[in-house]
Amino acid sequence: MTDLFENPMGLDGFEFVEFTALEKGILEPVFASMGFSHVANHKSKDVTLWRQGDINFIANYEKNSHADYYAQEHGSSACGMAFRVKDAQAAYKRALEKGAQPVLIETGPMELRLPAIKGIGGATVYLIDRYEGTNTIYDIDFDWIEGADRHPEGCGFHTLDHLTHNVYRGRMAYWAEYYENLFNFREIRFFDIKGEYTGLTSKAMTAPDGKIRIPLNEEAGGGGQIEEYLMKYNGEGIQHIAFACDDIVACWDRLKAQGIKFMKAPPSTYYDMLEGRLPGHGEQTEQLQSRGILLDGSTEGENPRLLLQIFSDTLLGPVFFEFIQRKGDEGFGEGNFKALFESIERDQVERGVIGNKDA
Repeated sequence: MTDLFENPMGLDGFEFVEFTALEKGILEPVFASMGFSHVANHKSKDVTLWRQGDINFIANYEKNSHADYYAQEHGSSACGMAFRVKDAQAAYKRALEKGAQPVLIETGPMELRLPAIKGIGGATVYLIDRYEGTNTIYDIDFDWIEGADRHPEGCGFHTLDHLTHNVYRGRMAYWAEYYENLFNFREIRFFDIKGEYTGLTSKAMTAPDGKIRIPLNEEAGGGGQIEEYLMKYNGEGIQHIAFACDDIVACWDRLKAQGIKFMKAPPSTYYDMLEGRLPGHGEQTEQLQSRGILLDGSTEGENPRLLLQIFSDTLLGPVFFEFIQRKGDEGFGEGNFKALFESIERDQVERGVIGNKDA
């Protein structure tokens, strides 16, 4: 067995997320609302590049392509993702030797043939080694839009933090092994969330480079949020995509100005409980509460570790987006699940919905 800290595939972070839809014009308003800019067009395909910071989004409308077939099955969705690697051909060869299924991508004259394998739900996992300098995949296969800023700041997000996938019940272990076997990922978090009626379990997998994080969720009971996603999506796939920033309050304000729709904010009791849950956290609670931003982490010891996060509403079918700021915490906000549950329950007690009203 390969040592967990070894990086046999030469992984070095995410390169892009590929999206598809049945009709043009569906993806673009969503990208723009999050601060992405259209910066390049593919030389031979109906494919465009959108960018913000170091985050690349590919909009693929090419007919009779893998993305097109994916859209026919899943509708508007994230149909692929790309990992940066040291040597794409060597990584591809190793993946096939370990049992990965190849995905053949059609190319035009003088264009790169990007090695790719089949991922969760049939989505494509690309292996990219041309991502630095002036000879990237975009410099070769795309035409830059004249006058466009090639590195737009957008709303202030700079990195893809993680891509969370929902899988069928009983399949989480299978896909965890997929990432362990092919890429030498390791499990860094496991949590089991139970509500009164439903629940979910999650394995958070991370690559040896520490930059690629893939949480995997599966339903713990029946009729819950994961099952609802799988029904709407018509299969397993990317549930949400998380972007990292350095100032989530400022980024939230920019997103709001762009018209983004967020998930329903937690009740006020969530913020009333923050100091008790994270004593001395040092964040301005009023700023967080007015924006619905969640806070997680630990304030124990000399170096507090915090995570600030907020989620968009579903924007592409059942797919939504997460906006995150890490202040030393490398988790996924799992503490917020329990805190949200408790705060909602306390709110119900105060309103007399549950508990002894005369107590």
